[in-house]
Amino acid sequence: MSEDTVAALDLKPALEAVLMVVDEPATEEHLAKILQRPRRQVADALRELADEYTVQGRGFELRLVAGGWRFYTRPEYAAAVEGFVLDGQQARLTQAALETLAVVAYRQPVSRSRVSAVRGVNCDGVMRTLLQRGLVEEAGAEPETGAILYVTTNYFLERMGLRGLDELPELAPFLPEAAAIEAETQEGVPSFDPDAPDSEDADDKTEL
Repeated sequence: MSEDTVAALDLKPALEAVLMVVDEPATEEHLAKILQRPRRQVADALRELADEYTVQGRGFELRLVAGGWRFYTRPEYAAAVEGFVLDGQQARLTQAALETLAVVAYRQPVSRSRVSAVRGVNCDGVMRTLLQRGLVEEAGAEPETGAILYVTTNYFLERMGLRGLDELPELAPFLPEAAAIEAETQEGVPSFDPDAPDSEDADDKTEL
């Protein structure tokens, strides 16, 4: 299809067609380039589509997440989607992985030893899982110790439905141990239950 043909397409249906097949949020710049339209025109059309879906009460929504746009199912229909996708199978992260991911998200950039200190248990196995799933990534080394530092990824923002880390909720309303996680200390703080059983930590109970 020629550029002239693409440019002649109705913008909103063209955006819908492209967004139906993306596997990660699409930026306004990329969409504008693909559809041969000014970025501002594309941005306005995306926001209009998002508003239209909300007014119509559709089962999906168009959201700006991690710097790009993508379709998501609406939270109120999560039970229906979960039942279809999982079909009785467990596909979620373990409690240990969720706790470790939370520490990285709020303390980043952070080393494995620091994460282990906050959780009160060695987190090597869980960190490997988070790395394999693309939720965290390496981000250089700590100058003082040379320890590898970790941060969350754009994929993490995408899965969490966040535009950026500034949209992370405050810890205090959710975690009684929030002050311990936020405190600037190098001492091990068992913010979570170190005796809670989980398969990923089973082989990593030693101190770093």
